[in-house]
Amino acid sequence: MNIFVAGLSYQITDADLKELFEEYGEVSSAKIITDRETRRSKGYGFVEMSNDEEGQHAIEELNDAEYDGRTLSVSVARPRTEGDRPRNNNRGGYGNRERSNRY
Repeated sequence: MNIFVAGLSYQITDADLKELFEEYGEVSSAKIITDRETRRSKGYGFVEMSNDEEGQHAIEELNDAEYDGRTLSVSVARPRTEGDRPRNNNRGGYGNRERSNRY
């Protein structure tokens, strides 16, 4: 089961997240999502648990729980769809505007 965790403190590490969920069962992986440029945490992450019952129990126990001074939002992760991420058209800052003829 893939679990989405939001509301994380920016100081939380992958290991911290894994340790938090291991109280409820076996954790296959835990990953904090970071900004590509700054490498700073975005305040959310994903946890993969091999047993769905343990994963569901973790969700029930940790959703709206306080951890490291923040209230967590924990749910089953939904699959990413095509429209979830803005596209980068690599237009050099012009976006959808037409370039003016300056030459």
